[in-house]
Amino acid sequence: MSKKSPLPKSGGEIRDTRLADALSERYLSYALSTIMSRSLPDVRDGLKPVHRRLLYAMLQLKLDPKTGYKKCARVVGDVIGKYHPHGDVAVYDTLVRLAQDFAVRYPLIDGQGNFGNIDGDNAAAMRYTESRLTPFAMTLLEGINEDTVNFRETYDGEDSEPVVLPARVPNLLANGSAGIAVGMATSIPPHNIGELCAALAHLIKFPKATIGKLVEMIPGPDFPTGGELVEPKGAIVEAYKTGRGGFRLRARWQVEKLSHGQYQVVVTEIPYQVQKSRLIEKIAELMNVRKLPMLADIRDESAEELRIVLEPKNRTVEAEMLMEHLFRQTDMETRFGLNMNILDGTGVPRVMNLREVLQAFLDHRHEVLVRRSKFSLEKIEHRLEILSGYLIAFLNLDKVIKIIRNEDEPKPKLIKAFKLSEVQAESILNMRLRQLRKLEEMEIKKESTVLKAEKKELRALLKDKNKRWKTIAAELSEINKEFGAKSILGKRRTIIGKPPSAIIVPLEAMIEREPVTVICSEKGWIRAMRGHVESAGDMKYKEGDSARFVVTAQTTDKLVVFATNGRFYTIGCDKLPGARGHGEPLRLMIDLGNEHEPVAMFIHQPDRRLLVASDGGRGFIVAENDVIAQTKNGKQVLNLSAGEEAVVASIVGENDDHVAAVGKNRKLLVFPLNELPEMSRGRGNILQRHAKGGLVDARTFKLADGLSWQSGERTRTEPEIKKWVGKRSQAGLKVPRGFPTSGKFTTF
Repeated sequence: MSKKSPLPKSGGEIRDTRLADALSERYLSYALSTIMSRSLPDVRDGLKPVHRRLLYAMLQLKLDPKTGYKKCARVVGDVIGKYHPHGDVAVYDTLVRLAQDFAVRYPLIDGQGNFGNIDGDNAAAMRYTESRLTPFAMTLLEGINEDTVNFRETYDGEDSEPVVLPARVPNLLANGSAGIAVGMATSIPPHNIGELCAALAHLIKFPKATIGKLVEMIPGPDFPTGGELVEPKGAIVEAYKTGRGGFRLRARWQVEKLSHGQYQVVVTEIPYQVQKSRLIEKIAELMNVRKLPMLADIRDESAEELRIVLEPKNRTVEAEMLMEHLFRQTDMETRFGLNMNILDGTGVPRVMNLREVLQAFLDHRHEVLVRRSKFSLEKIEHRLEILSGYLIAFLNLDKVIKIIRNEDEPKPKLIKAFKLSEVQAESILNMRLRQLRKLEEMEIKKESTVLKAEKKELRALLKDKNKRWKTIAAELSEINKEFGAKSILGKRRTIIGKPPSAIIVPLEAMIEREPVTVICSEKGWIRAMRGHVESAGDMKYKEGDSARFVVTAQTTDKLVVFATNGRFYTIGCDKLPGARGHGEPLRLMIDLGNEHEPVAMFIHQPDRRLLVASDGGRGFIVAENDVIAQTKNGKQVLNLSAGEEAVVASIVGENDDHVAAVGKNRKLLVFPLNELPEMSRGRGNILQRHAKGGLVDARTFKLADGLSWQSGERTRTEPEIKKWVGKRSQAGLKVPRGFPTSGKFTTF
C-alpha cells in the first residue's frame, strides 16, 4: 500500500479563537457591509451604491439624453466590470426599475424596448433592450467633474468612483427608496418635486420651520401610479415628525351610467406596487368562493390607460358600499409604510424626520456649491495667469521667437527675460504655431476682463453665506420650472382625499344570503344543509348517532350555542361545513371541553332576552346582545358553583309575564317574570327550591294563554295553571297530568 502524501503546510497564521468571537466579528463585518454598501440610501443623493455606480457608468459611456441609446448588456458589463462586483442580474434589475414610469416617480433611465409592465411581466433580456440617461438623471450628475464630491478607488483599484453624486434635485424624497439591511430597514415613498422645491425654499428662509408648516407644502406622497391618499392629516404630520408611520392609499374609481338604471364602476388607478393582473386574479378568487356577493363580474379593459370594470350584482347595490367592501377585502386599498432610516452625511444610519432630510439635502447642496465655486475660481486664476503670459508674449513676440530658436533650454531664459511663472512659460512653449495669429491684444484683454469679473463674483459668493443660499434658492426655482407642476412629469398624480367615513358594511353585504338548515347530532357533529328542511329525519348520521338540534337559518345569521359550563359561543352560519358528509365536531369549531355538552342552540336576534339557569336552581334574565362571543373561547355568562351545570337557555317572548320551573322531583312552580333580575353575568337568584335533585327545565310564558309543553308529536296546553302560581324560590306542586317524564317542556 502506498503511503498518503503529507498535507501541505499552510503559509498563513493560525490563531486559536473562540467560535462565538469569530462568528460575531465576521457577522458584524457582513452587517456593516450590507447597511453601508447595499441596502440603505444616502440622504444627500437618495441613491444606493448600485444606483450611483450605474448612473456614473452610463455618464462615462456618454449616454446623455442628446445621444443615442446603447445596449443594456453593454451598460451592465461596464458596471460589473469596473464598479460593482456583483451579479449581472442584480444590476440589470436595477436598471429596469429605474426605467419603469410605474415604479419610479421620476425615471432616471430612458429605456427603449420591453421594460416590463404594471401587470408584473418581466422585461426582455438585456441583449434586446437599450437605454440612456434621462434629463432628471443628468441633474444628479451635474458638476461631478468639477471637484464637487469626493471620489474613492474602485474595488480593484484600477479606477475611481464617486462617493456621492452632486444631486441638484432632492432625489431621496422625489423617487423614494426601500431596502432591508441587517437589523434595520428603510421605506420612503416618492413625493412631488414641485412641492419639495417649495418646502426647501421655505426652509432656506425659515430654518426652524415646523413639520406642520412643511406638510402644508408637502401634503403627502405622490405615487407614480396615482391613487387617492386617505390618511388623516394628523397621522401624516406625526409620521413626518417621527420619521416612522404609514399612508393609506386607495384605488381611484368612477361610476359609469348604463341604460335601464344600470351602472358599472371603472377603476382608473390602482395603489403603488400592486400588480394589476394579481389584483384581478385575487378578486376573481374571492368571487368564486362567494366572498364578494355584491360583485357580479370583473373585466380588464386596459389599453394604454388602466381600466378595470366592476359590474355590480344588481342596480340596488350602492357603488360606495361595493367599493368599501373591495377596499377591505383586496389590494384596492394598501398601506405604504414610512421608515426614513437612512445614511446621513457622515455615513451613519439613523431615522430622520422630514425637516432633517430636507436640511441634509440643503447642506449637501451648500457644500457642492462651495466646492464647485472654489474649483471654478482655481480654473479662472490659472487661465488668467496664462493670459497674462500670452499678453507678454504678444508684446514681445519677436524676442520670444528668437529665444526659442536659439536656446537649447528656452524655458529658464523666458522666465528670466520676461519675469514669467513656470505655468506661463510652459503654456507659451506648448503653444502651436497656428495660435500665434490669434494672439491679439484686444482679445486677450477682453477674455481677461470677463474672467476677472467672474473671479470677483465667485470670491464674493464664497465670502457671503446669504449669497450662497440665494444661489441655491435660484437653483431650486429652476428645478421647479423644469420638473414642477407646469411640466408633464411634475403634475401631481396622487390626489389628497379625505379619510373615509365609517361606512358600516353589514354582514349581509359580506356574505351571500342563502337559506340553510343547521343540524347538530347527539354526539356533537354539526353541518349546514342548503334550504329549509321540514324534517331532518332523512338525514344520515354516523352509526349510533341521531339528530339533536335542527335550526333553520340564513348564511348571514349567527348561530348561538349555550353549553353546560355556562358559556355562550357564536359561530357564523357561513362557516359551518356542508351537508355532503357527516359534518365536523362542534368542539373543534368552538373551545368546548369533552366534559361539557351543548344545552341550547338558536339563531341570534338582536334585542331579545334569554332566561338562563343552572341545575342548582339559580338563574336570571340576560339580553341576547350581551351573550354574543367574539372568540372561539366563548363568553362566560352564567357563573356556576362546584358541581353545578347549566341546563336552561330559553327565549323570553315579548308578551311573556311568568316563569315556569320544573325540578327532578317533578314539581312545577310558576311565578311572575318580574321577580327575576336582568343581568349581563352572574349566578342569579333562586328560581325553585328542591329537597332532592335539582332544576330540570324552565321557560317563560303568558299566563293568560296557559302553559304548553311538547308531548311526542303533539303540543299540550294546561289552561288552568293558577294553582301552581306562587312566589319565586318556593318548592311548587306536582306537575299536571300528561307532563313529559323527561321533565322538559320541549324535546329536541
